[in-house]
Amino acid sequence: MKTYCNPLDLGYRYQHMKEGERIAGFREGADPTLVYFKGKYYLFVSMSAGFWYSDDLLHWDFHADPDLLIYDYAPDVRQVGEYLYFCASRKGRNCPILRTADPLTEPFTEVSCSFDFWDPDIFCDDDGRVYFYWGCSNTTPIWGVELDPATMEPIGEKRPLISGCEEALGYERPGDNGIVDREASVLYKSVHQFYNEATGKLELPPQMAQVPGLNAEVLTAMYNAIGKPYIEGAFMTKHDGTYYLQYACPGTQYNTYADGVYTAKDPLGPFTLQTSNPFSAVPGGFMTGAGHGSTIADKYGNYWHAATMRISVNHDFERRVGLFPAGFDADGVLFCNQNFADYPHEIPAGKFDAAAVQPCWMLLSYRKAVTASSTAEGSAPANAVNETCRDWWSAGSDKPGEWLCVDLGAESDVRAIQVNMADEKLVVDFPADSYGDDRKTRRIETRPQLSHYRMETSLDGETWTLREDVARECSNGYYAYADGIRARYIRVMGGALPYGQTLRISGLRVFGNGAGARPAAAKAAAVRVDALDGKISWQHLDNAQGCNVRYGTAPDKLYHSWLVYDADEVTLSTLMAGQTYYICVDSFNENGITEGDVVKMEG
Repeated sequence: MKTYCNPLDLGYRYQHMKEGERIAGFREGADPTLVYFKGKYYLFVSMSAGFWYSDDLLHWDFHADPDLLIYDYAPDVRQVGEYLYFCASRKGRNCPILRTADPLTEPFTEVSCSFDFWDPDIFCDDDGRVYFYWGCSNTTPIWGVELDPATMEPIGEKRPLISGCEEALGYERPGDNGIVDREASVLYKSVHQFYNEATGKLELPPQMAQVPGLNAEVLTAMYNAIGKPYIEGAFMTKHDGTYYLQYACPGTQYNTYADGVYTAKDPLGPFTLQTSNPFSAVPGGFMTGAGHGSTIADKYGNYWHAATMRISVNHDFERRVGLFPAGFDADGVLFCNQNFADYPHEIPAGKFDAAAVQPCWMLLSYRKAVTASSTAEGSAPANAVNETCRDWWSAGSDKPGEWLCVDLGAESDVRAIQVNMADEKLVVDFPADSYGDDRKTRRIETRPQLSHYRMETSLDGETWTLREDVARECSNGYYAYADGIRARYIRVMGGALPYGQTLRISGLRVFGNGAGARPAAAKAAAVRVDALDGKISWQHLDNAQGCNVRYGTAPDKLYHSWLVYDADEVTLSTLMAGQTYYICVDSFNENGITEGDVVKMEG
């Protein structure tokens, strides 16, 4: 069995930001474009200074390419004929479209550079005609236009295709759990005092109105758009004669970051909202968010969706990449299977049923006892086993040899271990001229920053067996043991870490096969709170770690899920107005999953 675990174990590169007084260092991987080209898979990710390639979607090698527009966001990579075409975002300036016949041996060369765009997507139809989609705004739509395949220049006028509709689509509301907080916006705090409620305009004082580039009309439009979703990250997939135009919303820093989809019979529309939406969303679990991605068929005809998952602690753009089984059902509905989305899953060597995929193993380490060599103030060892990536344990010093150990409570059948590292208050000085974006605020680290640590297991806490001796770019290390390890204790001991940082672990996650009883079935109740929200509750289950709430538009289309730990209820904030839903609450613990009954919730 060959498995992977989200977020993907890639060598995410560091970014260093200087925006006025705000300084931040963090690892980022976002906006993934996955493509199958001439017998290999390629994965292009924002701010990576290169790309990854693979033969099997499992083992990824990195190809450094620091000349490939590395400060342009949201790289899109698509095959047109015998070439792989590349473009990325540089809002406000014309963006080049490049191509190569072999990305591993030949450089990308420019084909055209005719207009500016943000979050691009090139799509080549079966008849050879080429279309282009782009957009990233909370005031303007996703646009589309046909391109001349010979020159990659637009043919005709651009068309508006998708706009935000947060009044009717709960998943588009910006804010964690769909809770909109306009007053938390930096822009709101900065200019609210100058807003005239009667006119709906900002009235800037003379000293501000005279600042070059500060346009009151533009600023008013931005102010009025606070609390509206960003509609961005377009990607087109064609299946069985239907065009599926995917888009991301409402903002990358929220747990509800998602991909929705509209369908049409023509590549430029008109487009109709798919009844089952969002088709990709991971609002609960260890690492949340699943927006701005790409959906492709692998060499066996299986579909996969790669998407952006968020940490967003050191900076909103602190992100990772997730990979999810996807497919089209008998009615042509595009879906992702994101049940237990950050547990180990298999990469099959052949055809599989994406809707039936289950995690390979369950979580053994949740809220188990944890000890450490030392602990920095405000960072408890228990943070490493609480199933949230947004806090962590930090050692009390930056010396090699600091360690963290989880006690599973009994000898266990361990099948996989994921070690998630964290960064905190990272400030690294670089020469001012080394910041590569136009504003000179961003530097991508092109030198490999290796993490050194040892991972050991023990049956008694005294005699240890070395399992991994790590020395690589590794923030989310995943180690699978298909034949199993008998262990009670798992210990991670730090060595030299990037920039001399302290050992910090946000998740020491141990997976395997529990030997006890599964929890009882949850008895769910579903109540529509309002047009966009539904409250789901169930009786308390003593031996459950939590519940996975599956929901959808029909009893056999429960394509959405919300993973909940240590709670007996959840408010689903991703609903569509007027839509009837069917709900199933599955209880789970380290021994397995117990499926609940399906209940109906009216629209």
